[in-house]
Amino acid sequence: MLAAKFATHEINSRARMTNNPTTTPDRDPIYGWVMVFAVFILSALSFGALGSISVFLKPLSAEFGWSRGETAFGYTVISFSSALFGILWGYIADRYGSRYFGFIGAIAMTLSLFLLSKNQNIYQFYGLYFLFGAFGNAILTSPLYANVGFWFRQQPGLALGITAAGGAVGQGVMPLCAGLAIGAYGWQTAYLIIAASYFCLAFPIAFLIRESPTRQNPASALEAQQTFVVDEKIAVAWISAAIIFCCICMSVPIVHLVPLLTDSGMTVNSATQVLMLLMFSGAFGRILGGKLGDTIGALPAYMLMSLGQTISVVWFPYLTQGPWLYALAVFFGFTYSGVMSAILVCARTMVSAGFAARAMSITAFFGWLGMGLGGYLGGLLFDLHGNYKWSFAFAMIVGWINLIILTLFVLYTRRQRLLTRRQGETWNS
Repeated sequence: MLAAKFATHEINSRARMTNNPTTTPDRDPIYGWVMVFAVFILSALSFGALGSISVFLKPLSAEFGWSRGETAFGYTVISFSSALFGILWGYIADRYGSRYFGFIGAIAMTLSLFLLSKNQNIYQFYGLYFLFGAFGNAILTSPLYANVGFWFRQQPGLALGITAAGGAVGQGVMPLCAGLAIGAYGWQTAYLIIAASYFCLAFPIAFLIRESPTRQNPASALEAQQTFVVDEKIAVAWISAAIIFCCICMSVPIVHLVPLLTDSGMTVNSATQVLMLLMFSGAFGRILGGKLGDTIGALPAYMLMSLGQTISVVWFPYLTQGPWLYALAVFFGFTYSGVMSAILVCARTMVSAGFAARAMSITAFFGWLGMGLGGYLGGLLFDLHGNYKWSFAFAMIVGWINLIILTLFVLYTRRQRLLTRRQGETWNS
């Protein structure tokens, strides 16, 4: 047994020394930070277009006579298509790598946004957002996050948190830009401007995508086997069960905050500025959420940030003016985004390298289901009651369900850890 341990140690050491010239046994590859930058930008573009749906919601409703719920269903479509195709892309990434994913995503985003400027009916609207989700958002998020996570051995949570912060930055910048473009030129030209900017940004960045040495080389993968106390598939099932409710909670304000604030008398530009503040604070929340995952553990970080999200979301319909609105936006943005980073750290630390992309894609599948349901149900409850109070109360309720599931998972892991310890003691005796 001692000889086997020594041999494994030697294999791991040689793998770290030889598989990549930019790494040493105690240092992560330098190129990992290039990957953080690249996926940060691609994530910003992907989530930015997703967040901009809220800004297009009222202009499209006015143009075509669609209800608030019908228009918000576009968010549901992009979420569901991201969920379905994310699993496929995750399987392909685990098997063949994600080297060309950036190019596919760039084409899909640019094409769908361009065609949205020519949209004539709601079915085209849904179909084009399906294209964006299936071949844009789905391919540029979970599979590439998994790639980034395994470029880092020492602080994967911090790296993933910074990477995921790109999504929050995009969700802050793009709605503001979209709102300004709509106000100046109308919704059709706004889609054209966004499409052109995505073309200029996404394609150059796509050239930077490389596969991590740990996932690419079987020898180095020896150092990235699963060490979590619960079987990786069971762990993913628990997280998936919680995340669907967690994402229903967070999606209601993401989709409906701008309409809520404009209904209360705020201008579109002012409302998008509040959304931008929420998302920018979220960028810091994602970094902290990832760092917390490295320090206190992925599950505690997930639960802590979820608690903040849940207790704050219900207050949006009651704080639509003044400094308390901005304080609420900052707090919610910080906590909801921290949740997203903590989830990524869970998927990174609870599974092996060869299962990472699928794990992130499976959790993302249920996350996108939740996002889609939350966006739609928030609009539906508005249509039924004529205001957003029930929409945001519903968001709080499902947030508590998420926390209950996570608590049960913690208890389950403790039980499994105790059983493992007892089995070890029995074996030694």
